[in-house]
Amino acid sequence: MATSLGSNTYNRQNWEDSDFPILCQTCLGENPYIRMSKEKYGKECKICARPFTVFRWCPGVRMRFKKTEVCQTCSKMKNVCQTCLLDLEFGLPIQVRDTGLSVKDEVPRSDVNKEYYTQNMEREIANSDGTRPVGLLGKVPGHSDMLLKLARTSPYYKRNRPHICSFWVKGECKRGEECPYRHEKPTDPDDPLADQNIKDRYYGTNDPVADKLLKRATTMPRLDIPDDKSITTLYIGGLGDDVTDSELRNHFYQFGEIRTITIVQRQQCAFIQFATRPSAETAAEKSFNKLIINGRRLNVKWGRSQAARGKEKEGQTESGIMLEPVPGLPGALPPPPLSDEDAPANYFNLGPSSSPSVMNFQGLPPPPGVAMPPPPGFGPPMYHTMDPMGPPMPPPMAMRPPGQVHYPSQDPQRMGAHASRHGGP
Repeated sequence: MATSLGSNTYNRQNWEDSDFPILCQTCLGENPYIRMSKEKYGKECKICARPFTVFRWCPGVRMRFKKTEVCQTCSKMKNVCQTCLLDLEFGLPIQVRDTGLSVKDEVPRSDVNKEYYTQNMEREIANSDGTRPVGLLGKVPGHSDMLLKLARTSPYYKRNRPHICSFWVKGECKRGEECPYRHEKPTDPDDPLADQNIKDRYYGTNDPVADKLLKRATTMPRLDIPDDKSITTLYIGGLGDDVTDSELRNHFYQFGEIRTITIVQRQQCAFIQFATRPSAETAAEKSFNKLIINGRRLNVKWGRSQAARGKEKEGQTESGIMLEPVPGLPGALPPPPLSDEDAPANYFNLGPSSSPSVMNFQGLPPPPGVAMPPPPGFGPPMYHTMDPMGPPMPPPMAMRPPGQVHYPSQDPQRMGAHASRHGGP
């Protein structure tokens, strides 16, 4: 028991005795097994000045010891953690939460009124079921879109780091790596975040952290509605391995009829197609930067139009620039010669024999009546015909054995690469 408890010794029946603190996940730490010391009536609450049971523990390795700062009654009145005084539901400062919910603080500041108000709140807490906040906070009808956008979805254990070593700042620390404090440059004293106190944080006034978050809320990006009215599909990213089809359907069915839900597990995303465009617009507005499933904040965007996907399939970018073929790949080689039945337009007849002449290797036949030049070193120009005794035709690319890919001028099976009956060197 503490030796000095102030002027509250006459009203000992209102002192608080508890078995476990009210903490957020960040303050409690990531280790599920921790040692926690308990000191009955250890200190006075920094808000109501009544003695309460103080708990002290270490949230993890290389972390500083933490303890409860306010009593449980003050914690329940504001629905905040007893240590960090952040909202237990959203993980935000009280000033940000009250601004989003349009709640005005009604806790009195004088000692007499504060004592009377606290006793009334204790009776209200005792009569409640303990599942909902009490006071004005319990009468709020719903949530705010701003709070859903700013809410923290995962614990921030970096907040439990040790304080900065003052001896290291002065260059006098001799502990080295064994020092339990941080060896880092301290925060600029002119930084507003360096000036914080518990009472301002609890009453929601002059909180620099809250001011920073409120400014961030005004500059958050917005989701623009596409001009193409045929788009009724939403892209949902960041699913992870836990989000299922039924969980997505349970959230989005309230906005309208869903036509299909396609989950691409490899990219951890999903595509939700609505039956009507107004349903898709409502779902995008209500879910953008506010959709949280299984503790994960999901990314919501509009799907692309059919025209944009068609350009990509044709090898064009969104700006309309054709992509150049890569030299040496099969797509960059000229097309293989086709049979007589498949492509008669690529052949032409010369002379009374009406024998189809092979098209040139560039894939285009020469104009009628023009002789095809022979390969270098094979004699005067002549008409090349489909001679069964001539050099073998190169097989199509799909039938060639795997091996090195050649440029058209380096293909060993092209016409003219071997000696033929029409001439020689």
